[in-house]
Amino acid sequence: MTARRHFVLAAGGTGGHMVPAHALAAELMARGHGVALITDARGARIPGLFQGVETHLLPAGRLSGGPIGWLKAWRNIRAGRAMARTIYGKARPDAVIGFGGYPALPAVLAAFKAGIPAAVHEQNAVLGRVNRLLARKVAAIATSYPDVQRLPARYADKVTLVGNPVRAEVAALRDEPFPVLDADGVFRVLVTGGSQGASVLSEVVPDGLGMLPVALRRRLQVTQQCRPEDIDAVRAKYAELGIPADLATYLPDLPERLAWSHLVIARAGASTIAELTEAGRPAILVPLPGATDDHQSVNVREMVAAGAARSIAQARFTPVELAKQMQKLALEPGALENAARRARGCGRPDAVRDLADLVEQLAGGTVRTDKDETTDMTQTSGADV
Repeated sequence: MTARRHFVLAAGGTGGHMVPAHALAAELMARGHGVALITDARGARIPGLFQGVETHLLPAGRLSGGPIGWLKAWRNIRAGRAMARTIYGKARPDAVIGFGGYPALPAVLAAFKAGIPAAVHEQNAVLGRVNRLLARKVAAIATSYPDVQRLPARYADKVTLVGNPVRAEVAALRDEPFPVLDADGVFRVLVTGGSQGASVLSEVVPDGLGMLPVALRRRLQVTQQCRPEDIDAVRAKYAELGIPADLATYLPDLPERLAWSHLVIARAGASTIAELTEAGRPAILVPLPGATDDHQSVNVREMVAAGAARSIAQARFTPVELAKQMQKLALEPGALENAARRARGCGRPDAVRDLADLVEQLAGGTVRTDKDETTDMTQTSGADV
C-alpha cells in the first residue's frame, strides 16, 4: 500500500490548465493523499473545480509587454516564489506538479529552491512557455500526445506519455454508446468555445446551420455556449431560422450535454480534445489563431488523421464551409458513428491513473519513464533560476 503523501498542484489561467489538475487532485485524494492547489485569481474563479481543496493564490507575472512588462512579471514571479516557499515551509509537500499557466512558474521554482521533487504536465501538442522554462530541472515531464513540439530530444529520458486527464463525469461517458441517430430523428449539436467562449462561433454557426437542407435543418437541436455580449444576437438568429436552441454563457452540465450530442463544433483546446476523445464524439474544430505557438492547430492533427474530426482554419470558417462539412458528416450513412468510434480510439482513458502513478513514484523517490527506466529524484534540486 502506498504511504500517504502530500502534493501541491500548481495551475492557473484557463480551464485547459485547471481541469486536468482538478482530475488529478480527485484521484490523489481518492488514494488517501493530501492535496493543495496553487493558482491565480482567474483559475480560482472557474466554477465546479477543487471544491474542499486548500487553495493558495499567487501573483502571476505574464512574460509579455516588452522590457517594462518583463520587469513587472519578474517582480511578480519573485514575489510568488517567496509566497510558495512560505507555504512549503508550513507544510512541506512530497512533490509539486505544475500544469502550465503563469502561477505554475513561481510554484515550481520555489520547489527547486527547497529541494522538493517537481514535475510538469503538458496538455497541448506543443510544449507551453512555462513548461519550457521548467523542463530542464524538473524530474519528470508528463505529456498528452506522443509527439510534442518544442520538447527537446535531450529530455526524452524523463518524458512519460499519460494523456490529458478529464473530469470523472466525462470519463464515465467512455462506456456509454453513441446516441442513436435515426434518419428522421433529432440531430443534436453542441457548440462550445471552451472556458473563454468564442465569438466567431456565435457569428458563423447559426448562419451555417441555416444553410443546411430544410429536411436536415428541421431535425436540429442546438446547445451553444456564447459570450455574454453575443448571446442575445445569437438567440434572435436561431429564432429567425426556426432552429430550437438552448443558449448559455456557461454550461455547468457540459458532460450531460456531451453525452447526448451527435456532433460538437468547438475550439481545439487541450481539454476539449481530451473530452471528445474520451467520450467518443465527432467534431468540427476551429483552432484559435492567436493561441501561443499555434498549439490548437497542432492539437487537432491526431483526431483529423484518425478521421475523427474535421479542422477548419478560422480564416476559412464561413457559413458556407460549415454547412458543407456538416452535410458530409450528417448525410453520409454511418459517417458520424464511424467518426465517433475513431475519436474514442484517440482517447487515453487511463490518463488520470497513469499521471497519479507517476507523481506517487516522484514523491517516493523514483519515477518510471516510457523506457521502463528510473530516474533518481535526488538530482532535481539545484541553484535558483
